[in-house]
Amino acid sequence: MNSALKFHFADFTTTVNFHGSLDFSLLQKKHTLTIFDENTFSLFGRDAPNPVILPAGEESKCWENSDKIIQSALSLGLGRDGRMVGIGGGVICDLTAFSASIYMRGCSLLLVPTTLLAMVDAAFGGKTGINVLKFKNIAGTFYPAPEVRIIIPLLSHLPAREFKSGLAEVIKTAMIGDTELFTMLQERREQVIAAKPDILEEIVSRCIRVKGRIVEQDLKEHGRRAILNLGHTFAHAMETVNDLQVWNHGEAVAWGLVMALKLGEELGMTDHSYTEAVYSMLKGYNFSLDLEAGSVLELLQAMDADKKKQRKKLRFILQRGIGDTAIVEVENKVIEDFLRREVKNAY
Repeated sequence: MNSALKFHFADFTTTVNFHGSLDFSLLQKKHTLTIFDENTFSLFGRDAPNPVILPAGEESKCWENSDKIIQSALSLGLGRDGRMVGIGGGVICDLTAFSASIYMRGCSLLLVPTTLLAMVDAAFGGKTGINVLKFKNIAGTFYPAPEVRIIIPLLSHLPAREFKSGLAEVIKTAMIGDTELFTMLQERREQVIAAKPDILEEIVSRCIRVKGRIVEQDLKEHGRRAILNLGHTFAHAMETVNDLQVWNHGEAVAWGLVMALKLGEELGMTDHSYTEAVYSMLKGYNFSLDLEAGSVLELLQAMDADKKKQRKKLRFILQRGIGDTAIVEVENKVIEDFLRREVKNAY
């Protein structure tokens, strides 16, 4: 079992604790509001204090559900010294953290991620968010949880597709800053797919360390933190065009990673052998990398509304190789021509 990991993000401190099980006796019932979706509540929530149960799915990450959480906190009499506890995947972690950040201008927060994706990304690093219209995370705050509890055995309940979704973020993290993790993912694929607890704990710990080092330097994404968005400008556009429904986040990210590397090749940054290595790894984990988006103009419009837009150009996170990542601004016309060539059945 990993010892606690501690990170300092500007005025915030986050401690990541690894636990063997979910123990609600560690929570003070009177001062705790627990937030679940209906699926995670049915699995883990029987003894949870003061539960708020929301519909499962990306559509739940909205103003209405944040309002429901806040009204529940008011009904409980939760003060700033009380705690909101989000127990679930990325949607619940984002939504709970957003609600905690605006309730009484910030109450205490504990996140217990129950998916691989949330463990390595959404629950850690301080970004909160809700979706508005079709745009992901367009409203949000920076509010790191004082504590994140990682409970690897919870992943045994995860559907195969959701587990694979998290692997896309794991691969992205390895590309950004952990050559040993990249090699592990190449050489121990069968163990990873089999979700062996020891290897999953090592993967999650490594991903948290990579992200933590970056966010400690740049909590509010004024510069270096943006490299964590590798593949995400393409991915978020794909999710938006498909109404957040057709592809899950990890599937879109896997496609986005390949697109980012191909764009890097086109701009003379990325060596083709590196693109091939990443492509081969993603295919080895059974990702479909030929997603259909339809309208190139719709993709461009979605990218134009993305938070990574800078002035009249689009900002992309591109790579020269593992751990060698750059923020590059690219003209819209270059991106349009690139998409018409690379996106399946584009028009």
